[in-house]
Amino acid sequence: MAPDREGERLQKVLARAGVASRRGAERLILEGRVSVNGRIVTELGTRVHPRAEVRVDGRPILEEERVYLLFYKPPQMITSLADPAGRPCVGDVVRGLPARVFPVGRLDWDAEGLLLLTNDGELAHRLMHPRFGVSRVYDAKVKGNPSEATLARMVRGVRLSDGMARPLRVERVGRARTNTWIRIEVAEGRPHLVKRLCEAVGHPVQRLRRIEYAGIGLGGLSAGEMRELSPQEERALKAQVHGRARRDGLPARQDAARQRGGGRGGERRAGGGEGRRPGGGGGAPGRRAPGRRRKRKKGDR
Repeated sequence: MAPDREGERLQKVLARAGVASRRGAERLILEGRVSVNGRIVTELGTRVHPRAEVRVDGRPILEEERVYLLFYKPPQMITSLADPAGRPCVGDVVRGLPARVFPVGRLDWDAEGLLLLTNDGELAHRLMHPRFGVSRVYDAKVKGNPSEATLARMVRGVRLSDGMARPLRVERVGRARTNTWIRIEVAEGRPHLVKRLCEAVGHPVQRLRRIEYAGIGLGGLSAGEMRELSPQEERALKAQVHGRARRDGLPARQDAARQRGGGRGGERRAGGGEGRRPGGGGGAPGRRAPGRRRKRKKGDR
């Protein structure tokens, strides 16, 4: 199939149509599940004309109205749309929704907290890509009581098996006799990053909760609940990545974190006992699953 140099990259077309994130769209192409004008395409970077007929698994793609959801993932759930082993997964939660959505990034099986769901593949790609340095904030209950020197060491940087890791901020938010809650803000999504950071300084994670992603907080959601983002939250989310990228090798949020003093380890007001849960981030009050969205054909306005 001759390339269309004036067209758009196929994986970007699929992502914009809400089929999958751009990375997921690349997998679909490599698996031979995408056709353009009746021909299977397996070459990444193939450009297609705006009027080309694009199909996935034999079905024409439809450009859906954008949906942005916030889900409080409970522990012991896979961040996937399906699980061959039959374990609980995010796909079980979204299967009954009128819009086809997918998770933005992942949370470990035993982790809980904020998970963004959308059919906006281009936005999902930007939110996950390390180039844009999007903030993720976690509350971690760790074994023992890390010292101020340990917290400061984490912020200075800890060498892990896949390179240096430097949180934007680390602070204590609660303490008990045998464990401590600390809040960690990072600007990348390396696998098990928070767990590995804490393990490297001698304080393994016993419980992990993500409370904020790209400035969007859990608000009043409880485990297993879902709500749509407000229009204000949608705009704020897009502002995190549109026109922003790393400069001088640092995350886009690094300077802002330093200006507000967030790049230093420190102790906030101590929380209660072992069972006390630190508060989450801000956000709108929880609402239930979204209503039905109208599907639009590609090119429809």
